[in-house]
Amino acid sequence: MSRALFIVNTVLTILMVCFTPFEHPQFLTGFTAFAAASDVEVEKKPIVITSQTLTADNKSNIAIFEGSVVATTDDITIYSDKMTVFYNNSEKKITKIDAIGNVKVHKDEKAIFSKKATYLGEEEKIIFTGNPKAVEGENVITGTQIIYFLKDDRVIVEGSRVVLQNKN
Repeated sequence: MSRALFIVNTVLTILMVCFTPFEHPQFLTGFTAFAAASDVEVEKKPIVITSQTLTADNKSNIAIFEGSVVATTDDITIYSDKMTVFYNNSEKKITKIDAIGNVKVHKDEKAIFSKKATYLGEEEKIIFTGNPKAVEGENVITGTQIIYFLKDDRVIVEGSRVVLQNKN
């Protein structure tokens, strides 16, 4: 079972870069945000979000990307039908992100699929719902909900089912 947890951790670690609190929510004008540094200084890589439409409400501090949403950075790509970004302009950080509809996070041979993914900045966690499925090669972990705690690098899979391929 520890191998299954390792696979989930590996797949979900991909998301840390994409859903870490961001600096400069002014990306609404340039469509680019930079990942914030954690305890260790890291190079800030741009995250580019493309969509068919963008609706920005600066009074409410919300940006809604709709239609073929693709968020990319380095070798990580997030796909969804709609992505709503909630930000705190005074603190220059993103507080919550909702990715809804055909959510897919992809890196190399690792991917996670769900109908919805919610990043909660204050709690530093990502919640995947709607038939979440983590895939690495031929290994698959499914559940009713997958919760990934970024700070603790810990995962909870509710209603889990693990399929590990034995390759000798």
